[in-house]
Amino acid sequence: MIASLRGTVIDKGLDYVIIECAGVGYQCTGTATTISELPRGEEVFVTTAMVVREDSQTLYVFKDADEKRAFATLQSVSGVGARLALAILSVISPQELARAVSNGDHKTLQKAPGVGKRLAERMAVDLKGKVADLGEIADTGAAGAVGAAGVAGDGQAVATDVREQVLEALVGLGFTESKAGTTIDAVLSQWSAPQAPDASGLLRASLAAIK
Repeated sequence: MIASLRGTVIDKGLDYVIIECAGVGYQCTGTATTISELPRGEEVFVTTAMVVREDSQTLYVFKDADEKRAFATLQSVSGVGARLALAILSVISPQELARAVSNGDHKTLQKAPGVGKRLAERMAVDLKGKVADLGEIADTGAAGAVGAAGVAGDGQAVATDVREQVLEALVGLGFTESKAGTTIDAVLSQWSAPQAPDASGLLRASLAAIK
């Protein structure tokens, strides 16, 4: 079992990174936020988890210990596998997850693609007492995450290929193409940064804003 890696980032996309360790490249899957924080060409140390299925072996990479614990704990819920657990963490941080479970906030849990009302209710029950230690449970609500993403302003032009990359990533996470496209366009229309967003920045902002 591969629990961690130390090596050089030689390639990455919106949802994967390749880390070379002693001449071997390990491809890892992770959230957009985690991948964006791993600089290409630099040495990094990351925690990982290997998930082995009959037809696949996938190495997942995590931002920190909280995210890794949340990934494992989410899979203790019936109906939540590795892919859905990662999709949930792409939209809801471990701290937001802990807060939502503590407050019985089904609406926040349903922000994640693939999580309907019944699954959200099951998560709130099954995860009770299991996620309280995932960082400090903040008092701020989900609106704070959207604000932190910087999605307010007069808009910026963005390359078509960047929009398509983000659209594909959101659809891959389980959002409908219509919802993904509408969210991306809304984020772009309110973008306040002086420069147009790159793919990872646009994806993070879209995930924060999607409903």
